[in-house]
Amino acid sequence: MSEKHIQAYKDYVKGMKYKDLAEKYGVSMNTIKSWKQRHGWERKKGAPSEKSVHTKKVGAPSGNKNALGNKGGAAPAGNQNAVTHGFFSKFLPEETLEIMEEIQERSPADMIWDQIQIQYAAIIWAQRIMFVQNKDDLAKELKKAKYTYHPEEDEEGNEYFEKAVTEEEFEIQFAWDRHATFLNAQSRAMGELRSLIKQFDQLAHEADERRLKLEQMRLNIEKAKKDINGDNGNSKENEVAAMLRKMVKPHGT
Repeated sequence: MSEKHIQAYKDYVKGMKYKDLAEKYGVSMNTIKSWKQRHGWERKKGAPSEKSVHTKKVGAPSGNKNALGNKGGAAPAGNQNAVTHGFFSKFLPEETLEIMEEIQERSPADMIWDQIQIQYAAIIWAQRIMFVQNKDDLAKELKKAKYTYHPEEDEEGNEYFEKAVTEEEFEIQFAWDRHATFLNAQSRAMGELRSLIKQFDQLAHEADERRLKLEQMRLNIEKAKKDINGDNGNSKENEVAAMLRKMVKPHGT
């Protein structure tokens, strides 16, 4: 089935207005505009504009309850986009609604894959910000300070106050403490990555090309493992790497 924005584009090319597109596909006008910008929608020159046509209303007069409960003209069965948007629009910001509408086009496997990439990027980024060079590598962080202010005058005789430090308190983090904190954080991150990979393995198709990308992740994780812990490594890191290897082995070269 074609994605929603593709169908909306076809109607847009025919000249349908933003408001009508939003109503038809159960999204906000801002979402339609973002689709136009993101996917480069353009109308052909001279394309007709679908103007609203007032037609004679068919059905019972206003106030007649004979047709109460009739769902004629409603969205197809199973289409809850408009209903969902209408409910959440009362409580959520427009930006959040747009994200929710975009998510509807993604499968559970896609969502898990997004989380795998985010978690993996966080693990790699941690190598830089939490790196400990050697056993003498200390981190010094100012926790609090006290100041006094002395009145002074500039060359033109204008008075101002000069700030002077009277007391400072620092927190010293020794190399072993920083490295232990780093290892614990990485261990938790690896555990979360391991859980996400298991979920992806259950949801993704056997021929999913993203399984091959997991092989590169495995190689990078093993490299990071050796850099941090030596050749023996951490048990959870080994487990994640082994899991990645198992997932891609039938599909790799």
